[in-house]
Amino acid sequence: MYETQKKRRIRRPAAWLLAVLLTGVLCCQAVWADQRTLIPVGKAVGIKLFADGVLVVSTSETAPCPARDCGIREGDLIVSCNGEKVTSTEDLQTLLQATGGQPAAIGLRREGKTLNVTAAPVQGEDGSWRLGAWTRDSMAGVGTLTFYDPDTGAYGALGHGITDTDTAQLMPLSSGSIMETSVKAVKKGEKGEPGQLKGDFTAQHDVGTVSANTTGGIFGTVAEGDFVSGTALPVAQRSQVTTGPATILSTVSGDDTRAYQVEIVRLCPMNRDGRDLLLKVTDPQLLETTGGIVQGMSGSPIIQNGRFVGAVTHVLVNDPSQGYGILLEHMLEAVG
Repeated sequence: MYETQKKRRIRRPAAWLLAVLLTGVLCCQAVWADQRTLIPVGKAVGIKLFADGVLVVSTSETAPCPARDCGIREGDLIVSCNGEKVTSTEDLQTLLQATGGQPAAIGLRREGKTLNVTAAPVQGEDGSWRLGAWTRDSMAGVGTLTFYDPDTGAYGALGHGITDTDTAQLMPLSSGSIMETSVKAVKKGEKGEPGQLKGDFTAQHDVGTVSANTTGGIFGTVAEGDFVSGTALPVAQRSQVTTGPATILSTVSGDDTRAYQVEIVRLCPMNRDGRDLLLKVTDPQLLETTGGIVQGMSGSPIIQNGRFVGAVTHVLVNDPSQGYGILLEHMLEAVG
């Protein structure tokens, strides 16, 4: 009886201490969430990405096709040729010419795994040695800067990853940059045909780096602090987001970033594909200019009740006035 009572006395202080610790952890989490602030940006930027190797877009349908014959597939990443690192299509071409038509050891990455195959190049009509594969080593386009952290210089953009147009795979990133750009024209969205922002970044003025290409957006560091400005807002938690009026920040003409009215129609079930919110553009001026959401507006910040909710990510092809958005907390989770 004494032993049982003694154990109970020990358990009670231990249970009390555990409860205090858990309460402290929960309180800290709540305080952290309320205090975390980021600047919503909404600037259009040019984006350049360079692949970590050479991405195979497709293989030749005619025979012989060394790439297909040795097992190379669409979506594979060629990372080496005869032990030499491949960083561009030019690298691959140079190394293939050096083989003189002899079998070449090709290093691949496929679904996170490393593979090695042997391909026998064939000679084209111009005398060059080829694998019979179409490849890509870089991509460029226009998107929207979502947030900026003035304490670290970090930024996030797009709200979704940059994928190869042919393989639909995330572009494996070696390096990249964001550039100052100006929106010169808008292709208005129509039912069945998404619109597009057309930017001019011929000046090639890099204002930041790209260090991560994820399903939740691209991320990096702004090199020039004066490129972005604004007031930091608290990051909204999902429980703080409601259906109803909201605002997005976008640049659809020149470098003029403006606020436009939208409605959060629905909060979608928990997922990680950039479709957390269903949005509807209600702003007459934006509807007149773009028809709603167009390509290039991905990353436009969403603000509601003084909180930073997330970013625009997708347009509904059959109704460009509507689209989807990702919660900012999910963008932050994507970059870790």
